[in-house]
Amino acid sequence: MGIHIPGLIAIIFFYLLIVVVGLWAARKSKQTGATADSENVMLAGRNIGLLIGIFTMTATWVGGAYINGTAEIIVRSGLAWCQAPIGYALSLVVGGLFFANKMRTEGYVTMLDPFQQKYGERMGGLIYIPALMGEVFWTGAVLSALGATLSVIMEIPPQPAIIVSACIALFYTLIGGLYSVAYTDVVQLFCIFIGLWASFPFAMAHKAVSPLTTNATEVWIKSVDPTWSGYYIDSYLVVIFGGVPWQVYFQRVLSAKTAFNAQLLSYIAAIGCIVMALPAMLFGAIAAETDWNNTDYKGPVPIPSENLNLILPMCLQYLCPAAVSFMGLGAVSAAVMSSADSSILSASSMFARNIYKLIFRQKASEIEILWVMRAATFGVSAMSLATALTVSSIYELWFLCADLVYIVLFPQLICVIYAKRTNTYGSLAGYIVGLFFRLSGGEPSMHLEPIMKYPWYDEETKFQLFPFKTFSMLLSLLTIIGVSLPLKYMFETGMIPRRYDFFMCIVNIPDENIVLAARDGATEHTSIVSYYKDGSGKINPALQYSSEDLIAENGYDTIEEKPKLTHKLSVTK
Repeated sequence: MGIHIPGLIAIIFFYLLIVVVGLWAARKSKQTGATADSENVMLAGRNIGLLIGIFTMTATWVGGAYINGTAEIIVRSGLAWCQAPIGYALSLVVGGLFFANKMRTEGYVTMLDPFQQKYGERMGGLIYIPALMGEVFWTGAVLSALGATLSVIMEIPPQPAIIVSACIALFYTLIGGLYSVAYTDVVQLFCIFIGLWASFPFAMAHKAVSPLTTNATEVWIKSVDPTWSGYYIDSYLVVIFGGVPWQVYFQRVLSAKTAFNAQLLSYIAAIGCIVMALPAMLFGAIAAETDWNNTDYKGPVPIPSENLNLILPMCLQYLCPAAVSFMGLGAVSAAVMSSADSSILSASSMFARNIYKLIFRQKASEIEILWVMRAATFGVSAMSLATALTVSSIYELWFLCADLVYIVLFPQLICVIYAKRTNTYGSLAGYIVGLFFRLSGGEPSMHLEPIMKYPWYDEETKFQLFPFKTFSMLLSLLTIIGVSLPLKYMFETGMIPRRYDFFMCIVNIPDENIVLAARDGATEHTSIVSYYKDGSGKINPALQYSSEDLIAENGYDTIEEKPKLTHKLSVTK
């Protein structure tokens, strides 16, 4: 087994191009002052234009797992089961319709900010765990996709390629933050588009490939067995709604110049995701219509199930000329890095701001937060690399990311944005309930046996045919609301003594955590106000000092409570 020198040169050239663009973007960010503080590094100074925003949003979703996994599932199960491209495109539409405007208008820095404002810093830290796992699994999946591609086309071990790619993505992410990630995404997206579409005609023209219309229904389109309809619907809902609560998505939303741009880039990127998936779908159809005995492929035919995750690089290797296959290799490499850098930046941003600063070091300086963020990128990269080396199926790992986020984070996101009366007690209860019912259903890809067998459980395949993931998500959502509202009523009416408000989120609220924002005509005044009842040293605005009293005393028009997380002392009258 020898290394293909032209292919190696092509990959080195591509990596150098990405590094040059990353360095240029980092220099641009310094010239505009976007590296002056941690918020600007995370969000590029909220100065990402619409066009760049569309490119970086699309490139983030169209990763190596996206294109490799799409081709894999068409060969494995047929086009009818290729849910991720359409599902993730719809998730961008859902995000744009219901969440992008609200999040951008509030001026949050990360996805976890509203959780920590509403439910407290520690609950936000707990919500960070599934968010981190999702990012690590996602990055592991895309790095694994690159290793698989290089091992087939260049006949080299996958590990060096995975490590080098991760290091390069880490390098330009460290020096330029979101600016470098966004501008390199533009280059990477063009590489993906050109590389795959340029390779497709050559693969299609190979003598071993039958016309795609030959027995298409049986060979690569296939159908969904009605027995699996519950599982099928469940999987689609997981991808659609599980594709929303991701920091990689909200990082782009929050970096947009305006709330309208944040919505618009979501809608256009949804179209981009479909367009970018088309060549991968076609490669999957080509692979299904190929007589592999008439190619240079020497392995067993039909291709073993455990090797189907290599089907896209196999098409590039055995159905295309060498020069063309290297173009396709560049496309896969671009796809990997465009997703890996985004996930690394997202996970490290949440750790530095929402875990380190808001939980452990509230008085941390901007320089300190930046260094913590840089250190966190190494930790996230290390965990992602470890995951990449143990992946069995790219598509399964990719799907599991959305699965976890859908059940645990999506109901939390709905409540924190739309259910204003929910509280920390409900959030914690919903978190536990959702996680318990999901794990009790088992997971065949992780060899996790089910504790609870739902209706229509298939003993032979060990699959839950009942849509138990959506059931778990709904249980989590109902638990958050069902626990929050009764406890809020009982605490506020005195049915439960205020000293039992252990999370200090309903009546037993420390004075230092309350910020009152008042509006006097067109001028907003923000200050910390302390008031007590019965010498307890605790605040209960509803029982002791009403908003009307404060308005009358200070001459303000309106007044409302805001959490401490976003306050800036600015008391003028």
